[in-house]
Amino acid sequence: MPAIEAPSRSAAVAIPMSALAAALAVGWGVIQGVLLPRGPFTAVEAIVTASLSASIGLAAGWLSKSRLAVPLTPLLFAVAFEAARWATLGAYAIWPKQSTYGLVMLVTGRGVHGVFTLLPLALGALFGLVSLGAAARRRDAAAWAGRIVGAGGLAVLLFVCAVIMAPARTAPIVGADGHELPGSIAELTTVPANGHELALLIRGRSTSAPVVLFLAGGPGGSEMGAMTADVSLEQHAIVATWDQRGAGKSYAELDPVSTLTLEGAVADTIAVTEYLRSRFGVEKVYLVGQSWGTLLGVLAAKERPDLYHAFVGTGQMVSIPETDRRFYDDTLAWARATGRDDLERDLVRNGPPPYADLFSYEDALAHEHKVYPYDHSRGAEGQGGFSEHLFAQEYTPLERVHNLAAFLDTFAVLYPQLQDIDLRRDAAALDVPVVLIQGRNEAPGRAEPAREWFDALRAPSKEWIELDVSGHRPIFQQPGEFARAFAEKVL
Repeated sequence: MPAIEAPSRSAAVAIPMSALAAALAVGWGVIQGVLLPRGPFTAVEAIVTASLSASIGLAAGWLSKSRLAVPLTPLLFAVAFEAARWATLGAYAIWPKQSTYGLVMLVTGRGVHGVFTLLPLALGALFGLVSLGAAARRRDAAAWAGRIVGAGGLAVLLFVCAVIMAPARTAPIVGADGHELPGSIAELTTVPANGHELALLIRGRSTSAPVVLFLAGGPGGSEMGAMTADVSLEQHAIVATWDQRGAGKSYAELDPVSTLTLEGAVADTIAVTEYLRSRFGVEKVYLVGQSWGTLLGVLAAKERPDLYHAFVGTGQMVSIPETDRRFYDDTLAWARATGRDDLERDLVRNGPPPYADLFSYEDALAHEHKVYPYDHSRGAEGQGGFSEHLFAQEYTPLERVHNLAAFLDTFAVLYPQLQDIDLRRDAAALDVPVVLIQGRNEAPGRAEPAREWFDALRAPSKEWIELDVSGHRPIFQQPGEFARAFAEKVL
């Protein structure tokens, strides 16, 4: 009987070393899934994440001494990260579906995170192997190919890290002479609100001007770029554009989502209002809401009318479920009339809203400009709508990339909580003056409930103003006309 040879010392050591390399990748994935389940929010977080990922990849490659470390290290990380992310976020650890919304969520969420984790993990593992080859003085084609690929990948990673270091800023307000206007204000800041630091852009030609708090649409929308694209409103007031919790520059404040509620959003609105009152020494501010921001504004004005001179709604919402059902019915009729069989099939399969699934809303709501067409080119935003403002200097590069992910993540949490609101019942009377500045081309599913609410509303005074070439976003589609109406009818 032949003797059985004992495994060599090197083979015995190789197995635990490979296991240690795998453990490093898995452990790093768990840490990231717990601490940064939505990826890095700031440049510092991104660079630290990339540096540690590269170091762990380097160790994994060196320990395993196998080319398999290059694909397996990021793969093990990804599996561990997804498991830990799911445990951390629960039902809100949404896996993107095969749709436009899903692609956006994948690219701006996991895709961005992967640049700072998967790429440096793979590069690190590759460099770990290259270092072994260099120590052995290897000069074969495979060794040179590894060095070239590694150098190219490292150059890409360093370039991305350099780009994301660019800070956010807002341009100073200048006078006729081109110099900064004395007494003006133009700043990006944060405001403490109920345990969270929320981003605020404040701009105005004079710190003694009336104060306007602007509430963006969504939930989850950020409009700092849109609000600075035209400065007409700044000519009349200090304009404070607030990124609500989870939106835009306040994306990092989204978690824990268990505390992100409609009541909390109203409380945050009141907290930001109190900050502005204290900051500028005014008794009251003007509250301007757009789309979802109109619901938030009405509820805040109802709860604390003593804080507000007036409420101004634009793209006024009244009942989310009624609007969504109207959009569903009209989109289904349009799909049938135009022979869009795939869309018709998806709508029928989903049934009418509300939906438990974020992505089901895409079929019913994403075709608005085709179902209710009008000439958008005459408006200041043109055909691009709010997307024209995503790359404003008020955002850092990472914030620009995260903007759409922030919208979808926040929308998924708050939108289901809005299904029971109907202002015709919940805000039949307000103790502040109300002005609605609406677009003549607003979709019927929004315009008709808004008109019903307005006509029945009891308020100290109320006025309905219509801008002729606008739809849902008059404040951005006709900013000059909006500012003029605001100055003449509100101030």
